[in-house]
Amino acid sequence: MDLPVLPPLTPMLAKAHAGLPPGEGGDWWFEPKWDGFRVVVFRAGDEVELSSRGGKPLTRYFPEVLDPLRAALPDRAVVDGEIVVPTDQGLDFDLLGQRIHPAASRVERLAAETPAEVVAFDLLALGDADLTGASLAERRRALEGAVETSGQVHVNQGTFDRDTAQDWFVRFEGAGLDGVIAKPAGSPYAPGVRGWIKVKHSRTADVVVAGYRVHKDGNGVGSLMMGLYDDDGRLHSIGVASSFKADQRRQLKAELAALVLDPSDMGDHPWAEWADPEAHAEGRLPGAPSRWNGQKDLSFTPLRIERVAEVGYERVDHGRFRHTSRFLRWRPDREPSSCRYDQLEVVPPVELAEVLGRA
Repeated sequence: MDLPVLPPLTPMLAKAHAGLPPGEGGDWWFEPKWDGFRVVVFRAGDEVELSSRGGKPLTRYFPEVLDPLRAALPDRAVVDGEIVVPTDQGLDFDLLGQRIHPAASRVERLAAETPAEVVAFDLLALGDADLTGASLAERRRALEGAVETSGQVHVNQGTFDRDTAQDWFVRFEGAGLDGVIAKPAGSPYAPGVRGWIKVKHSRTADVVVAGYRVHKDGNGVGSLMMGLYDDDGRLHSIGVASSFKADQRRQLKAELAALVLDPSDMGDHPWAEWADPEAHAEGRLPGAPSRWNGQKDLSFTPLRIERVAEVGYERVDHGRFRHTSRFLRWRPDREPSSCRYDQLEVVPPVELAEVLGRA
């Protein structure tokens, strides 16, 4: 491709922060943080390539956005953004993940049934000009002048006003967004550098610890398997807590040893049928086939249902934690049966049109 910035390119990244960063007006540019696949779009004439955050090609998985990108972008440009799948209930990351599939027929069907859209938030090249050395403020002005928004291609909203950014942080979660990104207005674009700040939602929940997976090095607990009860008393898998240090992994394994169920006793465990594909239609069980790694070992060590843990999480999608949760502490004062879905915060819905600036 004849462009001043070429793939592969690792996009500029953000580091977590507990709140909006301090600063004077005009120091920080705030944008809604989308929950999708990061994408760098390379357009040179009719040729359009989509590259993931890790540099892998995404073009074949999202054919429905190629023509809209050709219509929206200048003839030669490189744009940083996000691919999302909007629905009437907000963004749907599960539907987005289903697109990463080897079968072209499945990709084509889903492209028609649940079409993706692209939200652009940075311009890295325009014509012969490499804009990565320009300030964010300059790149933003160029982006707004270069991209013609359409039904499937959008320019992300942005503001210097902290009150507006705080309002977005609270309200836009109801449309499925992650939080707010803060960017220094005078900063250049530094590929792979965590020079931005991301402010995401943080909550806690008390969950049942129903099993664990051994760490990949074979030493200790790699992740705790967690569940919540529904109104009918069924224990659903809600996700995992991981990222333990080496000494904590070994300590957890020793601490949970007395609760480990013998395989012959697995029939009494609420997730005993986890390996049966048909059982997953009846509830949320661990071990659903991975779209990302079909060879991944999803077996786990079952535990007697006696332990409760408090974990930190960001949000819940389709009855599961959207991201890996963080183990905080044991809750010996809680009974597993008291760990129910009704403890989770329900976020009021917000129309995506408002987030996209069309309301």
